[in-house]
Amino acid sequence: MAGTIEISTERLLLRKHIPSDAEVLYELAGKDESMYRYSGWNPYETQEMAEETVRRFIASYDDPLFFGWGIEHEGKLIGTIGAYDYDRASKSIEAGFSIFCPYQGHGFASEALKAVIDYLLSRDEIETVTAWCASENPASARTMEKAGMRLKKIVRGDLHVGEKTYDRMVYACSNEERKW
Repeated sequence: MAGTIEISTERLLLRKHIPSDAEVLYELAGKDESMYRYSGWNPYETQEMAEETVRRFIASYDDPLFFGWGIEHEGKLIGTIGAYDYDRASKSIEAGFSIFCPYQGHGFASEALKAVIDYLLSRDEIETVTAWCASENPASARTMEKAGMRLKKIVRGDLHVGEKTYDRMVYACSNEERKW
């Protein structure tokens, strides 16, 4: 069974990464501190890191449990979305998404996330998709809710980013919940 496949939504194309994505990821994500202010994670910090990250994504596309997409709108890369940390015992996987600042506020993240959740939950080996955000990031919380996820727990003081500490808000969507 395939892992990352091309997914089309009303406005978006979720596609496999290509080498030229590295430059866009560096320019629009790596250089913009707001893109990782709540996670502290920036795999695109330098041009070299962005290129290596994209090479790693491309090399992983043969893995049926690797899920990593570039999000395109009108032919432009506007963000990324993926799923990782598959847990075979619980049949769960964690999703993560980023929309570059110039494209935020248009519902692209929730549209992409909903499509990815639908795809992941259609697979026999996945029953639950989780995601999280910092408590001080209400836009990400709204994105997850609009995509059909529900807040499951808040882990107090769990995120440490630089000098700041945030509560981690954990969301999930499962096949069982979708039956209702």
